Amino acid sequence: MEPYAEPAPAEMSEISRLSGVFFEPTKTFADIAERPRWLVPLLLVILASLAYSVAIGQRLGWERVIDQQMQSQLARMSDQQRAAMEQTKGLQVKFASVGAYVMSVIGAPLYCLIAAGVLLLIVDGMMSAGIKFKQAFAVMCYSGLPGILLIVLMIVAMYMKPNPDDFNIQNPLPFNLGWFMSPDTPAKFLRSIASSIDIFSLWAIALIATGLKMAGGRKLAFGGALAAVLTPWAIVVLIKAVLAR
Repeated sequence: MEPYAEPAPAEMSEISRLSGVFFEPTKTFADIAERPRWLVPLLLVILASLAYSVAIGQRLGWERVIDQQMQSQLARMSDQQRAAMEQTKGLQVKFASVGAYVMSVIGAPLYCLIAAGVLLLIVDGMMSAGIKFKQAFAVMCYSGLPGILLIVLMIVAMYMKPNPDDFNIQNPLPFNLGWFMSPDTPAKFLRSIASSIDIFSLWAIALIATGLKMAGGRKLAFGGALAAVLTPWAIVVLIKAVLAR
């Protein structure tokens, strides 16, 4: 008699995958590792990003967005520098309105490509996990799905504000430690780091580590996968904090 072989698990439908990222991530990323499709989640993230840009343009207006971004800089400028910045504000508004839609389309694919390449360098080049680029890219695409929930919440919060000026586009929701710090706090380095420590970022990190672990199988422990994700994330957070000073 031939030895008994366990039947291969049934392929998950795309709808099952999309919901499974939230409710059954281990099972879902095992299926993603086996069949690394990525187009549907990537398209959903792009559409959500476009919806957010449209909401900003309609509800806030890009001039208000530029004013919020310039506010912290104006306090440190001379009258002559302020006048020069005001003269270029029209160009900045036009650039922001166009650039936001362009980045909504190309931002997510570029981020997933770069992140997948960096992670592959760590887990495959340094840890010899045997993960393929297509698997890492698919993991990144599906790990971005919780970001759609964040975008929905930001759009809802944007329209719920009676006065659009009360919506802080740089830190709109209380899901990170920086939200609870006063914007007048002189320690911008610490506030930047605190703002990067948020629920959705940690959620995405956990999903990416789970995806890499399932793709690497026995060659990669979850702790190693988590370290591979946390290391570049911590470097980026530190660089942002240094530049914010």
